[in-house]
Amino acid sequence: MKVIVIGTGYVGLPHGAILAEYGHEVYAYDINETRINAYKSGDRAAIEHQVNEPGLASVIQETLNKTLFFTTDISDVVEGTDIVFMCLNTPPQRSGSTDMTYLIAATKHLAQLLAQRKDQKRVLVVNKSTVPVGTARMVEGLLREAGAKNVGVASNPEFLAQGNAVEGSRRPDRVVVGADTEQDLKMLRTVYSAYTNHVRIRYIETTPETAESIKYMANSLLLTYISFWNGVGARVAESFDNVVMEDLKLGVTADKRISTWGSYVSNGAGGSCFGKDIQSLIYQLNQAGNTTDLLQSVYNINEYQKTYLVDRAVYEAGFSFNNKTVTLLGLAFKKRTNDMRDSAAIKAVDALLAKGVRKIRAYDPLANQIAQEYWLNPEKNHLYDRIEYFDSAEEALKDSDAVYISTDWEEFRSLSTILKAT
Repeated sequence: MKVIVIGTGYVGLPHGAILAEYGHEVYAYDINETRINAYKSGDRAAIEHQVNEPGLASVIQETLNKTLFFTTDISDVVEGTDIVFMCLNTPPQRSGSTDMTYLIAATKHLAQLLAQRKDQKRVLVVNKSTVPVGTARMVEGLLREAGAKNVGVASNPEFLAQGNAVEGSRRPDRVVVGADTEQDLKMLRTVYSAYTNHVRIRYIETTPETAESIKYMANSLLLTYISFWNGVGARVAESFDNVVMEDLKLGVTADKRISTWGSYVSNGAGGSCFGKDIQSLIYQLNQAGNTTDLLQSVYNINEYQKTYLVDRAVYEAGFSFNNKTVTLLGLAFKKRTNDMRDSAAIKAVDALLAKGVRKIRAYDPLANQIAQEYWLNPEKNHLYDRIEYFDSAEEALKDSDAVYISTDWEEFRSLSTILKAT
């Protein structure tokens, strides 16, 4: 099938690349010329500077200009297209609501192009972005207003875990599609048959509104697991003598009804999904007149946890950060990615600086550059000029008074060995 993917970030790029790997003719579109030129170059370093996912650069190199094409202008490729996947950023607003600016702008642009087509064969517009319930209807309205004919709209939320997006795209836990007509469901079956013919995938067909809801429910439940162990499990281990956290976790999750996923104490979940999505669901439910006490508590616990370990070092260990040098290991919100969106490391840095830290010696295997250029740029906060970046944990640990591990990179598990080496 001829496929257009609009948006080439952490969702659109792996989705488009794997569609191309499975033989579809894919045109990946983005208004960001720097990003598109990096992909077009086929240069691994350039690609990974934009989106760093294990194995993704290799897939792009193998399919580039064969079944995968990058462009900043889709006006020439709309003709003959079967499916358009919308993979746009939908960031949170202060109210918790979802900012639909990018999706609406892209939809209006696409609607104009579809209305001007000479070839009026059926085209299906599929939303993979995480969007409020009812967005498919809104997209339908925008397409209709522009005069686009013979166009269907569907919802097909992504469930990718960053750091595993390539394998997650090849072999997803499930594919959820929501559409109103058999004609549109059949088109989705066709595009995903390339997957289902190779691997066993749970394939779920439903309404667009249900598909949109599934994504919010799934991420909110996952964050609930994390917040339960941070907000209850960790407090139990701290409150009572002789409670061994690892044994506590083992005994609780031995029940086959209870998942082991998320059963660890951490500095909270970051990234572009969990916090944003639960805030959006809270907002949507409140707008519908429902209470959201549980969801709000889950969100609050997660936010509290992001600086809790800094505070705990003060009140439990009696450590003063004032005028100290602290090594910060890990900047990305999780291992195997350079993504720092909503990373706990940012909150930790702000908390450490607020406590008077003289210098922060930072290291992350992938995120050093993006931290310096954007997230922790001194132009945002002059105190960020107290951060130095190093190319290894060994270098970052030299001459430090304390070590704060923010990201669970495998190499940090051998910290005792690293400390001996320094």
